[in-house]
Amino acid sequence: MCTAYIRNMFNLHRNQILGLLLGFIFVFCSLDVDAQIKRGESYNYKEFSKKPYYFGITLGYNWSDFRVFYSEEFIVNDSISTAKSISGPGFNLGIVTNLKVGQYFDFRLLPTLSFAERNLTYNNNKGTDEELRKVESVFVEIPFHVRYKSAPFNDMRFFLLAGVKYGFDVASDSRARQADTIVKISPTDFSIEYGAGVQFFFPYFIFSPEFKVSQGIGNVLLYNSDLEQSTVLEKVISRTFTISLHFEG
Repeated sequence: MCTAYIRNMFNLHRNQILGLLLGFIFVFCSLDVDAQIKRGESYNYKEFSKKPYYFGITLGYNWSDFRVFYSEEFIVNDSISTAKSISGPGFNLGIVTNLKVGQYFDFRLLPTLSFAERNLTYNNNKGTDEELRKVESVFVEIPFHVRYKSAPFNDMRFFLLAGVKYGFDVASDSRARQADTIVKISPTDFSIEYGAGVQFFFPYFIFSPEFKVSQGIGNVLLYNSDLEQSTVLEKVISRTFTISLHFEG
C-alpha cells in the first residue's frame, strides 16, 4: 500500500515539480552565466578545484522500456502476432559521491531510488485484441561512473561519463506471490551507462544537468515454458534514458 501510494504521488506531481524546477534553474543559470561572461573569470571554479571530493543530491526524470527479441516459437505460434514494448515515465532521487582523480577525471558513486514504468503489449493474429503487461518498479540502483571533464571556461565545464549500474527492484512482482499467468521480469539487472552534461560553478554549489543512456547487459525475462506470452520471447533487455540534475558542493 505504501509503495503504491508513493508511486501514485510521483505520477501526479513529478511533471509539475520538474517543470517548475527546470524553469527556476534556467532563469538562475542564465543570470549567473551572463554575469560570469561579462567578468570573463572563473572565480567559483577556483574554490571548488581545491576540494579532493564532494557530495550532493541528484534528481532525475527517466523513460524506460524493453528491447524485445523473438524466439523461434514466435514463428510457429498461431495466436500472437506481435509483442512489443512501450516506454513509461519515472523519477529518480539519489546521493552523489564524487572523488577527483587529477584535473580532468572523477570517480562517481550515485546510490539512487528510481521509480520506473515499462510495458509489454501483445496483439493476437486477428488484430482485434491487445494485452498489456505493465511492469511498475521501484529500483535501488548503484551506478559507478568515470567522468572526463573539459578545461573550465567562465565557471563552466563540459563532461562525458561512462560506467556500470546494478539495480534491484524492491517492488518486483516476479516473485512467488505473483500469478503464473503473466510474464515475469527479473528483479535484478546490470547495465552499462554513458552520457554527457555540463557543470555550472556557483558560489556555494555546483549545478550539473546531465543526460545518460542505460543499456541492460543481461536477459531480464524469467522464462515460463507453460506461458505462451513467455515462450514467444527469446530475451528481454532493459534500457533507460534519464535527464538528471545534480547539486553538489
